[in-house]
Amino acid sequence: MAGLPGAILFACNLNRVRSPMAAGLMRRLFGAGVFVDSCGLRPDPALGPDPFAVAAMDEVGVDLTCHHAKTFDDLEDGSFDVVISLTPEAHHRALELARRRAVDILYWPTPDPTWVSGSREVVMEAYRDLRARMETRILQRFPQVKTFGG
Repeated sequence: MAGLPGAILFACNLNRVRSPMAAGLMRRLFGAGVFVDSCGLRPDPALGPDPFAVAAMDEVGVDLTCHHAKTFDDLEDGSFDVVISLTPEAHHRALELARRRAVDILYWPTPDPTWVSGSREVVMEAYRDLRARMETRILQRFPQVKTFGG
């Protein structure tokens, strides 16, 4: 198992659901121990974060209401140690980024909960499932360091 990198980027297509949720989980789990950001390929900043993503993350104490979608080109700093792609399209763009820099590129295929239809509870369950899968994956890849007394 690798240790905790200094900077991680999560990338997906629209930067409204998957990558902001993953970034929020990473921040909740590791706090200031790592710089975390997210981006997408075709975000529409006018849309804001997905309301179901906001609700699902609120259940675990992560506030996504202030999230602003951005692209790879909008990132203030491209110096990431790890880029985690959550969609095939974002993975292709991340590989392009890796050609110019020394960065670990990971691909974590994740389901798109926006495709789920049904009652509010059925849709929320899809977002909760995504949240749980991503948290499990994050903790498998980046184990939390236990300190004396903690």
